[in-house]
Amino acid sequence: MTRPAKRRPEQQCTNAEQGIGKMLFNSVEFIAGFLPVVLIGFFVLTGSGRQRLAVIWLTIVSLVFYGWWNPVYVPLLVGSMLVNYLLGGYLRQHPSRLVLGLAVAANVLLLVYYKYTGFLLGTLDAALDLGWRVEDIILPLAISFFTFQQIAYLVDAHDGVVEEHDFANYCLFISFFPQLIAGPITHHAEMLAQFNDRDSFRARIDNLSLGATVFLLGLFKKVVIADTLALKATPVFSLAADGTIPAFYDAWTGALTYTLQIYFDFSGYSDMAIGLALLFGISLPANFNSPFKARNVIDYWSRWHMTLTRFLTAYIYNPIVLRVTRARMAAGKPQPRRGKMTVGTFFALVAYPTVFTMFISGIWHGAGWHFVAFGLLHGFYLVVAHGWRAWKARQGWKLDSDIWWHKAAAVALTFGCVVVAMVFFRASDVPTAMAILAGMLGLSPTSTAMDRSDFVYIAALLVFVWGMPNVQQWMGHFRTALNFQPQPHWTERLLPVSAWRPTAIHGMAVGVLGFFALAIAFSMAPTEFLYFQF
Repeated sequence: MTRPAKRRPEQQCTNAEQGIGKMLFNSVEFIAGFLPVVLIGFFVLTGSGRQRLAVIWLTIVSLVFYGWWNPVYVPLLVGSMLVNYLLGGYLRQHPSRLVLGLAVAANVLLLVYYKYTGFLLGTLDAALDLGWRVEDIILPLAISFFTFQQIAYLVDAHDGVVEEHDFANYCLFISFFPQLIAGPITHHAEMLAQFNDRDSFRARIDNLSLGATVFLLGLFKKVVIADTLALKATPVFSLAADGTIPAFYDAWTGALTYTLQIYFDFSGYSDMAIGLALLFGISLPANFNSPFKARNVIDYWSRWHMTLTRFLTAYIYNPIVLRVTRARMAAGKPQPRRGKMTVGTFFALVAYPTVFTMFISGIWHGAGWHFVAFGLLHGFYLVVAHGWRAWKARQGWKLDSDIWWHKAAAVALTFGCVVVAMVFFRASDVPTAMAILAGMLGLSPTSTAMDRSDFVYIAALLVFVWGMPNVQQWMGHFRTALNFQPQPHWTERLLPVSAWRPTAIHGMAVGVLGFFALAIAFSMAPTEFLYFQF
């Protein structure tokens, strides 16, 4: 075995960041080549009433989309779908906790092998000085996402809540290209029913209008905003990775620009995924709902990567709480009551399950101690937030204040906590993150002349993020995301005409944004979406 020299994430992803070997949503190959061919084939099949063939067609082209990066891993995806489909069928007919446990373990072990082998062996080698030399293991694209979707299917098949078990529909549910690479993590119940709906799963002019609009808005966020912010963030984190504590302003610039970069990158991808699915009459669940407007970290995780939070809650957090509750009942311990929770009960039913779940969230995002730190830090945030709300309930206080400056202070504090956690998320390792944080505390021996343009740009984006509606809110008169009820926004109350409708004015506005987005996307090498690495 050989062990390569340690590389920073920006070095590891050089080819990925240039889009080499991948068919990205923001690439010419995808927009001008792959997507038109797929749409034409889909329109021909559904227009002639061949819904079943349309499902098969989308499955085949989704596998082509996946294999564009590395055809070697197409058999892995196909084999995973086949094995899990068969296991799901068996569990529907013969529920067995043993078979379920083995099936889930097999999926987890596959994920662990590809994603964590190098990290685990490297950690052991560093701790015990074993002299091991480990070959690089290339991470199959999207393995974290399709593994979670299939685990949920197996669990629900065992519990008797899987209503449909059709092989073609199952394969499309797992491989559907708009959501395959970076989510959202879809649920079988919400997707399989749509594939059988002849009224929606077909070519429709309203779906084309909605889908194209959402896609172009997401493309604008990605190529015009997120990729620009990367130019500011990357040099700061590279400097810290080399062992230098950045100057105060540089550290804050790097932390804030990366936080905004991943916000617009992930938001842009989520919009593009939703828009692409709408072109085929499929509604994906919302995965992003203005998370920086959250008033606490509990609210933040209900808005950021919403489908991941949903999965972790349903399949990790809730089972832990249920198991602990049953154990406490068997031991004759009292059950918690609102405003009367003891410290021991809070630890057992809130703190422990929360920290463990966020630990899983951290390592799901990546193999490294900085991701562990990211997850545990958010676990700490959540425990503090739950504890504060429990204490207010005990005092009989209102949980959320209606005073405007209380709201503003809560949003600012939450955002600050998120920025600190994002430093660990972006850093190549824990020492790099600590160097950035040290710089943010003013502990750097160096200083940098303040570039006001950076400050103005960051401030303008924050005003936009905090003050303007998101895409789903702006287009709230039409259903863009599945089971999502956008809240009314001040812009629509003050200026009703501002809400999106398929009019010439709105079409012109989106067209202008789309023109600039497409011009940039077609004129330079496409950059990878940040969540592709997970």
